[in-house]
Amino acid sequence: MSDVDRRMLLGGAAVAGVLATARPAGAATPMLQLADLKKEADVACLYHCDFGEPPRFVQMITNIGNHFSAYGANPFDIQLAVVAHGAGVKFFLETLEGTPWREETAVLPAFERVAAQAKNGLKVLLCDITFQRLNLDRAKVRQADFMAFVPSGVAAVGALQAKGFAYLKVG
Repeated sequence: MSDVDRRMLLGGAAVAGVLATARPAGAATPMLQLADLKKEADVACLYHCDFGEPPRFVQMITNIGNHFSAYGANPFDIQLAVVAHGAGVKFFLETLEGTPWREETAVLPAFERVAAQAKNGLKVLLCDITFQRLNLDRAKVRQADFMAFVPSGVAAVGALQAKGFAYLKVG
């Protein structure tokens, strides 16, 4: 999508006060290829989430909110993405049942804060290798238009940096 198309889409949604975050029931989370990842604003940063500590995750989301606010949440001026792999994917699941994190309770409510930042243009990229290696059911991923799979989280981190994204990590 060109800069103009992205700006019209996001700007129009912001003006209307509506940015859809729910996929139609049963729609699968899409898979992006590394070549699909694009820098679409002068300031672009990726937040690397390969950790599983809920307080650290909440701090990351707080930082993202502060980051957006410094630019007036203007999608013309800033582009932010979270790349999640390893234990970091658990924050984007509908349920932890059947996962290595099934006993945890403080994880799932943090997603509401992610969805709030997605209204500013936040994108979340989930590592397909993590899902394969941990035998995680992709159907457990929350259905949201701002999320997509990438073949590898660490490869996405490198690809985004090569395309001009700054690297940020909480902790």
